[in-house]
Amino acid sequence: MNLSTMLQQRAAGGRPVRIGLIGAGKFGSMVLAQAQRIPGLHVVGVADLDVGKARASLARVGWPAERYGATSLGDAAKTGKTCVLDDVGALAGCDEIECIIEATGHPIAGVRHALAAIDGGKHLVMVNVEADVLCGPLLAARARAKGLVYSMAYGDQPAIICELVDWVRSCGFELTSAGKGMNFEPRYRYSTPDTVWGFFGWTEEEVAKGDFNPKMYNSFTDGTKAAIEMAAVANGTGLDCPDDGLAFPPTGLHDLAGVFKPVSDGGRLPRSGLVDIAASQEPDGREVFNNIRYGVFVTFKANNEYTRDCFKQYGLLVDKSGWYGSMWRPFHMIGLETSVSVLSAVLRGEPTGTPKEFRGDAVATAKRDLEAGEMLDGEGGFAVWANAVPAAKSLAARALPIGLAHNVRLKRAVAKDAVVSFDDVELDRDLDVVELRREMERDGAPPAAKAA
Repeated sequence: MNLSTMLQQRAAGGRPVRIGLIGAGKFGSMVLAQAQRIPGLHVVGVADLDVGKARASLARVGWPAERYGATSLGDAAKTGKTCVLDDVGALAGCDEIECIIEATGHPIAGVRHALAAIDGGKHLVMVNVEADVLCGPLLAARARAKGLVYSMAYGDQPAIICELVDWVRSCGFELTSAGKGMNFEPRYRYSTPDTVWGFFGWTEEEVAKGDFNPKMYNSFTDGTKAAIEMAAVANGTGLDCPDDGLAFPPTGLHDLAGVFKPVSDGGRLPRSGLVDIAASQEPDGREVFNNIRYGVFVTFKANNEYTRDCFKQYGLLVDKSGWYGSMWRPFHMIGLETSVSVLSAVLRGEPTGTPKEFRGDAVATAKRDLEAGEMLDGEGGFAVWANAVPAAKSLAARALPIGLAHNVRLKRAVAKDAVVSFDDVELDRDLDVVELRREMERDGAPPAAKAA
């Protein structure tokens, strides 16, 4: 509750919190938009493969050119300015930087950047959920072993869900489920970068005005991003992904407590202790009344009749029985809020959510009948979508994680809606990350998967 006060004290002592940012796309731009408004927070460097694009992002969010005109990271640290560069290694090796934000969205690069940051003694805020689900439990363990914080990014939905889960447990309620809202219909599952803007509801004119990546937004539309984020929540909270993947039940705010509870008690979940999505669209396209498209939620159960009565007396959102209640947040502001993670890591030594175990996975699943010899194009592409399943089930099927489904060739055909396995593809690149993933699977596999 006192991060701003702690930051003021650091600033007054002439010790600003110095950070580096990797990736100046949409998320990075939102981080930069607010960083300039926070006294005591110094962005020493912004690293992006396209330095011109990074400078354009800084200009677009209102930074004066002289503020990002530092000639080197050392110059930036001395003058309080910001250096724009294309060398992530230099950022990770800069002694003055305490924390790095990884915001590229590229799973392979993100894993490598995380390793570089940890090796450089930096706290890491992992915006890159794609990389986090691919290898996050192992990366977080390596950071902890060096006394560093590996954190989810506050403002992104997984971190906010983890915060709500922590609230439920800190209050002593019985946690039932957690999830987020999302604009989803079953037909969206097969969206491609060519069709995404129509599904997303934006016009070509609106798209032209923004810094929007069609593959990234297609991953939101086809359910891949939801699978990645819910797997991350499972790894960070101990909740499970449903055995058959996310069900996306259409649900409004008033029905959260009634839907996201076990079937045995009249809900829609196979059992308690799961993550899932509250769809904001009915299967036929009608908008769900009072939907939580941009929000997150938890459902929980009263432990006794006295607590159940208190739920009602104090206006909690409850189901018809009164035993189940829901807590929710109606929005998330992604990069505009991520400074909370940075300050929590540096000033408190605490993450805003972190993977604790390999419990959930996001696995590549065919969008159409795929032929031998075809190339998979990863998250948000034309070939595969991701399904969120328990890690034990993923390992038993030798399922290919969505983070490794980029630029790999199929050795054999895969039917539509079938899970792609390691045995279906030629893995002849990015072998360093492949080996790290296999290490995580060996060391962090759930007991049931190890026994199998």
